[in-house]
Amino acid sequence: MDEEKKQGLFQAVRAFAILSGVGIYLVVFVGICLWLGIQADSLLGSHPAGKLCGILIGFPGAIYTLYRQLKNSGII
Repeated sequence: MDEEKKQGLFQAVRAFAILSGVGIYLVVFVGICLWLGIQADSLLGSHPAGKLCGILIGFPGAIYTLYRQLKNSGII
């Protein structure tokens, strides 16, 4: 294998490694925010408001953090 092919393969494996964790990261980040919202609901007695806040804060927060991570790694 010549050097150019090795470099291309290395970049492809690196990109795959970074992007394979994106879905898991998104689910975990939103899941934690949702769990915190459920805990706030049980503590404050405000049934759907905590869950909604958890989702509305978690999803954009996860997208922004993923964007920063991908930008810093050079994929974007």
